[in-house]
Amino acid sequence: MSKLSIRDLAVEDREVLMRVDFNVPLGEGAITDDTRIQAALPSITHLVEGGARLVLCSHLGRPKGEPDPRYSLRPVAVRLGELLGKEVSFASDCIGEGAASSRAQLGAGDVILLENTRFHAGEKSNDQEFARALAGNADYFVNDAFGTAHRAHGSTEGVTRYVEKSAMGFLIEKELKYLCEKLEDPERPFVVILGGAKVSDKIEVITSLLEKADCLIIGGAMANTFLHAKGHRMGGSLLEADKSALALDILSKAESKGVKILLPADTRITQEFKDGAATRVTAPYAEGGEVEDGWEGIDIGDVAIGEFCAEVAGAGTIVWNGPMGVFELTSFEKGTKELAQAVADSEALTIGGGGDSVTAVKKYNLGESMSFISTGGGASLELLEGKELPGVTALTNI
Repeated sequence: MSKLSIRDLAVEDREVLMRVDFNVPLGEGAITDDTRIQAALPSITHLVEGGARLVLCSHLGRPKGEPDPRYSLRPVAVRLGELLGKEVSFASDCIGEGAASSRAQLGAGDVILLENTRFHAGEKSNDQEFARALAGNADYFVNDAFGTAHRAHGSTEGVTRYVEKSAMGFLIEKELKYLCEKLEDPERPFVVILGGAKVSDKIEVITSLLEKADCLIIGGAMANTFLHAKGHRMGGSLLEADKSALALDILSKAESKGVKILLPADTRITQEFKDGAATRVTAPYAEGGEVEDGWEGIDIGDVAIGEFCAEVAGAGTIVWNGPMGVFELTSFEKGTKELAQAVADSEALTIGGGGDSVTAVKKYNLGESMSFISTGGGASLELLEGKELPGVTALTNI
């Protein structure tokens, strides 16, 4: 995927519109985690030091296509200014006369952050008048918001039609390096860990990975659907009973392709879905284990932990997308925690695939031990599925 890079732009005294991912968590109007702001700093600093007149745009939260003060980016402008050590001006709208006037006053190296793009319905509908207005007088567009690159929105795809050149920022460049280039010919064995709730949510990525992976490790509630399909009693566990045929088809395809699928040999179960609840582990399913009525699976069991960690230890490449259980609650976190540690300890190329995997890596302070942590949940999944991302496809080819 040969796309123009931020490195290829001569930006001195040029207006550059840059899409960033400043969709940060807020608590009572204050930023509670500035990780996404910090992640954008390398691209922002590169453009500022290059003398660009830099215009930043982003969404935050889920406003309904109209202004909502709960989702204002104003606090982000303040925090970004603190991190950059320079003033970052703020426009109270992302389009319109006020925004255009503020943009026109920028000098080389100046930065302005526009208000939430999703305060306009034209953002999500990719309305071309909105996209044209957002592009304004920008010479170049840089997309560094990988988490929204799978959406054809006004600020990710539409604006590319109204600028001279469009390039990827350092974040997207790194995402493509690991999720595309590194996985074209992965070091083997190539092991993929998939968790989460639903088989139906990940059927496309599973189907795609059956063509590439040597082993799929399946945990989380989606594993319950496979175990149910194989005839095991799963009590009150979360599962998709209507996807049994689909699960069996996946197992059959994997066998025909010589791909190993590891399902949990046992399951940690509880009668109360709350932290501090008592738990126990079923007997191995191969020995007649089952989840009794009144109990539900909330994590992989101890035998499964040992088998999964052993598989990870021998891998050459690991992609991890999704937890093994309800790791947010301490009583139910053992499987996710121990597998995350095994991934971090591995000598393999290790890629965390966004979403809850990132949350788990942060919770256990394992980020420094991973080769790469993707910043996009849906976007990383779509890349693994082999799909094109509109926000990347629209960038200038080289």
